[in-house]
Amino acid sequence: MTSISEIRKEYTKASLDVKGVAQNPVEQFNAWFNEALKAEVPEPNAMTLSTVDGHGKPSARIVLLKGVERDRFLFYTNHQSQKGKELDANPACALTFFWPELERQVRVSGLAGRIDAKIAEAYFQSRPRGSQIGAWASPQSSVIKNRELLEDRVTEIEKRFEGKDVLPKPHQWGGYEIVPFEIEFWQGRASRLHDRIVYYFKEGKWLIHRLAP
Repeated sequence: MTSISEIRKEYTKASLDVKGVAQNPVEQFNAWFNEALKAEVPEPNAMTLSTVDGHGKPSARIVLLKGVERDRFLFYTNHQSQKGKELDANPACALTFFWPELERQVRVSGLAGRIDAKIAEAYFQSRPRGSQIGAWASPQSSVIKNRELLEDRVTEIEKRFEGKDVLPKPHQWGGYEIVPFEIEFWQGRASRLHDRIVYYFKEGKWLIHRLAP
């Protein structure tokens, strides 16, 4: 049996240099994201969202990126969930994308704000009906007695909206847009001498630097 300490891999697929990246990190992200799509990376929009509560305790979970608009990263969730409450109290957060098939990682640090309710409703109503009903039924992040309670709520919501093609958005459900102030691109290299290019937003422009691995 292989021990955890013995698990290792050499990264040799690509390289990354300051001279070869876009001047805007969101453009660079979009280029890498499109390459992840072409490489058929499973769920390339899966990202780790890290938040901090009022006591400074960090928390992280996987969510799905649902858009990159106006240089902002968009996702949707229940505002009453743990992540929603933490973002409303402290908008500072981080996103991490990892595409092992390409030996790449992207880290985004930024500030989150709620998406306009009309935009959130339009997206909500574009989702599969089952997902819409699930959003109505789940008191996300709350303690529940058992799964049967959740299934009963689904049955109740299905009856409430029976015959209706379009469901309204629950008031507690919506989206967040993250305005980045730092984005780092990591390309795996051999011997752990990885390429790291970071963008810092300062005084109205993006500064680009190489970091030691």
